[in-house]
Amino acid sequence: MSIAAAKRPAPPPSRKQAVAEHSNASGPSNVPRNSHVEFITRQWQIEHSELNLSNFLLAIYFMRLGTLVEQAFDKMCQGLGDISGSDMRVLLALRRGGHPYAKRPTDLYRALLVTSGAVTKKIDRLVKLGMVGRQADPSHNGGFIVHLTRKGLDIVEKAIVTLAEESSIAPAIAHFSDAERAAGNEFCLRTLALLEELVPPKS
Repeated sequence: MSIAAAKRPAPPPSRKQAVAEHSNASGPSNVPRNSHVEFITRQWQIEHSELNLSNFLLAIYFMRLGTLVEQAFDKMCQGLGDISGSDMRVLLALRRGGHPYAKRPTDLYRALLVTSGAVTKKIDRLVKLGMVGRQADPSHNGGFIVHLTRKGLDIVEKAIVTLAEESSIAPAIAHFSDAERAAGNEFCLRTLALLEELVPPKS
């Protein structure tokens, strides 16, 4: 071998080699190979191997999880009461506060992270369906309180049992140990708490 050949720099690694090296450096993974989310991850790592994409990819994972859970939730709500998942969240917000299952609209839109206009539309739909009612707010002239009706309470109770016993995430969660599930819950709760501190209240 000539001296010139010996000093010639090695060619830069291909994008696929860079992704493989990045994956190996990250340590073993329990993510199933060839899953769609793994495909998304590798594509972005190839396109921007020079960046630390951990936060970007984690946000994608959250959004994709949310989409899958929301689709299953909507399907369940349609089956139980012919309402959307977003309308069911109003019923759940009223139920979790305990008897008399009533809240002011302000409390609802703050709890659900939506605008007051969006909550008003949801309440109007649920009133027409006989699942919630309005009553005068004695502490606020002209204001009102939203409360669950018997029909609404029956529907939301069925939803709670279904979510507890037939959750859409149960088949995936079954692959995790108790310690992993506890760590996952803690991670999600802390992340949400920190993010919600940065979200200004909607009006």
